Amino acid sequence: MKKYIFEIIQPGAEGQIASRIFDAVIMSLIFLSVVSVFAMTFSLSDGVAGFLMRVEDGSLIVFSAEYLLRIWTADLLYPDCGPVKSRLKYMISGMAVIDLISILPCFLPMIFPANLVSVRAFRLVRLLRIFKMNRYSDALLSIREVFRRKLHEILASIFVVFILLVIASLLIYYAEHDAQPEQFANAFSGLWWAVATLTTVGYGDIYPVTVMGRTIGAMIAILGIGMVAVPTGILSAGFVEFLEKKSRNSAEDGNEPPRYCPHCGKKL
Repeated sequence: MKKYIFEIIQPGAEGQIASRIFDAVIMSLIFLSVVSVFAMTFSLSDGVAGFLMRVEDGSLIVFSAEYLLRIWTADLLYPDCGPVKSRLKYMISGMAVIDLISILPCFLPMIFPANLVSVRAFRLVRLLRIFKMNRYSDALLSIREVFRRKLHEILASIFVVFILLVIASLLIYYAEHDAQPEQFANAFSGLWWAVATLTTVGYGDIYPVTVMGRTIGAMIAILGIGMVAVPTGILSAGFVEFLEKKSRNSAEDGNEPPRYCPHCGKKL
């Protein structure tokens, strides 16, 4: 029975009808749950609000049962670990933490008064349920795998952008502070301007008026075109490499493309 349940709650492959149905149900509940969070911000009739609350209660029961079943079958997911260690290993995994955080706020009104603003705001964490879809979609698993492989390159490019932002914020502060002491009161004001300029957003709430400040602004804007595009290029190259490798593996095996573990990303 445990093995049968384990095979159902794991992402289903072709031919696994029960697992595919389970995946579809979970993804539908995730979608409805996220929609209800947005819908609750509108003025709704009592009937619609009651329906959304019933959907939320039903999804809470299903997600809680799914979380407990995944803990129960964790020894099959990690057969090399013992019964206790395998369950602890699963509970601290990324997807398990998302599962727990997404259902935990729904139980807070049972512990704290429901009219507390902080409790109601904390329930917005339910939006994390959308990340559960990563477990049930091959396309999302591919995206996560590409991010995992290119993580170091992406972090390096982000670090370079951060250094550029810090330098730009200090330069614009010293160039504009005397001319606009209220707009560029400190380096943080310069950092806000640098972010808006480097990303080519250009809100226009603060802008340089001195010759030196405008020169710095022009340089930052030009650099921003290239620097912001670096992570995009890294991810594009990562997707090309991933798809080529996936095609090679599929051709060598002579059957369907390889599947990857939804928890560690390793090839199954």
